[in-house]
Amino acid sequence: MNIASTVTLSNGVKIPQLGLGVYKVDESEAKDTVLSALDLGYRHIDTASFYGNERQVGDALQETDIPREDIFVTTKVWNDEQGYEETMKAFERSIEKLQTDYVDLYLIHWPVPGKFQDTWRALEHLYEQGRVRAIGVCNFQEHHLEKLLETAEVTPVVDQVEFHPRLYQKGLLDFCREKEMRVEAWAPLGRAKYFDAPVLQSLAEKHKKTPAQIILRWELQHGIITIPKSTKRQRQKENAEVFDFELSPEDMNEVDEMNRDERLSKHPDDFPYNQS
Repeated sequence: MNIASTVTLSNGVKIPQLGLGVYKVDESEAKDTVLSALDLGYRHIDTASFYGNERQVGDALQETDIPREDIFVTTKVWNDEQGYEETMKAFERSIEKLQTDYVDLYLIHWPVPGKFQDTWRALEHLYEQGRVRAIGVCNFQEHHLEKLLETAEVTPVVDQVEFHPRLYQKGLLDFCREKEMRVEAWAPLGRAKYFDAPVLQSLAEKHKKTPAQIILRWELQHGIITIPKSTKRQRQKENAEVFDFELSPEDMNEVDEMNRDERLSKHPDDFPYNQS
């Protein structure tokens, strides 16, 4: 495995298992952040309309010498853009900013009550048109997925959720595996809030790696797609250097047991949808 290594989604599309997330990357830094990652070998960039930096990601896609078809681009429809017609319009805005003819993966950002099923119909339509190569969701718990699957003609290929050792959502992971959906981790490093945890410190010393690298390796070995964010080239490089070692089953279990069901963000059932 290496930084460009892919996993195959249920519809046959290949996605690099390690990517770059650009949440909270300021538009003044976003283009250079993406170009730096691409130069280091990253081939998976994850943005969203809500992030406010789709245009700068698009500028990077235009500026790089790497062919568009070799870069996997994800974006998302935000909560106030949901519903069938609204989502179709939101997609046009995203495509225009990204300066591309298609998106590799288009996601529903949050399960807005009363709207996400209509939003999904729009994603299915875009998928049928060939304007997106794959479609999925973010922040859906099992009950959201079950409700979506009642009417969906296409099963989501990905559920992107908050996932890190303090929030090891094993029940959701097992559910998604059963439905042939991949789990993708946002905030995969827990926003660096517990790098000093004894388990991570011990494993970092054992493998001569950093706590961040231990966490990313743990996620990769669980089959998780992971998109750590960094604007710093050295940190991007460090995050990619996780393919030259392996955690043992015992190591994996130690990290599993760090779970506290601790969220950095709102639970999807408690998200303030009316304020978004």
